[in-house]
Amino acid sequence: MHTVAVLALDQVIPFDLSTPVEVFSRTRLPDGRPGYQVRVCAEREEIDAGAFALRAPWGLEGLQGADTIIVPGVGEPTAPLSPAVRDALRSAATDGTRIASICVGTFPLAATGLLDGLRVTTHWRAAGLLAATFPTLDVDPDVLYVDNGQFLTSAGAAAGLDLCLHMIRRDYGSAVAADSARLSVMPLEREGGQAQFIVHDHTPTPQGSELEALLSWLRENLARDLTLADIAGRAGTSTRTLIRRFRDQTGTTPLQWLHRARIRQAQHLLETTEHSVERIGHQVGFASPTSFRDRFKRTTGVSPQTYRRTFA
Repeated sequence: MHTVAVLALDQVIPFDLSTPVEVFSRTRLPDGRPGYQVRVCAEREEIDAGAFALRAPWGLEGLQGADTIIVPGVGEPTAPLSPAVRDALRSAATDGTRIASICVGTFPLAATGLLDGLRVTTHWRAAGLLAATFPTLDVDPDVLYVDNGQFLTSAGAAAGLDLCLHMIRRDYGSAVAADSARLSVMPLEREGGQAQFIVHDHTPTPQGSELEALLSWLRENLARDLTLADIAGRAGTSTRTLIRRFRDQTGTTPLQWLHRARIRQAQHLLETTEHSVERIGHQVGFASPTSFRDRFKRTTGVSPQTYRRTFA
């Protein structure tokens, strides 16, 4: 039987902890046998889990011999990792144990050095902090999970379910994974990544900055067919100077900023109106429904219709 050890660190997020416990504990093979034995392990006798205290039946010795170790998220993801936990995870990795993180559990896992140089993900709100804290990582904020073979990372909350189902499929095949998905009332594969859940706020621009008035004008004129020359003309500057100022003050180009603003407005209209997709695309400045659908899916990972079904 495959053994899964779930590591409860201090300030563990209960949802992240319970997800692998429930999913793996309920997995059954075609002959009815359980597919996994689950251990909840902790460094200390009592762990702070926010709203309650947790007493795990296993200490760190429970990580030894496990086939898979799960590292759930914690309330303070940048808190120092204890040497004992670090050494236990590194020792398990040396033995070939598969190690996965859920949500901001990527932070403590990254603190071991095991993820250096790898593509990883985490909750989209924490992606920037993860990249800044561990610059050797290739952080992808748009996906639900990343599978590097021995090391896997997932995005926030429900993406932990996606990751667990993915590992079950790796271990026992699609039929067993599909049965586990039905028990969790989850699709075996969700359409799109976590990009569809990200609120793409505009990069803050200080009041009184050179671009403040121009950005306000752009937001009011999203439906217009604007070129780089049009925007530069409105700003009273050359296109080269405009691009430089945009990069300095927003971190992107004028047209990229405009496309992002259009998609954000389209998301709002899909959530709050019954307008057709074609009409919304026209309202936010796309010349054709096809170009709108293509840009929307590249940005969010899903089609406008799927986004509306999810968030309307």
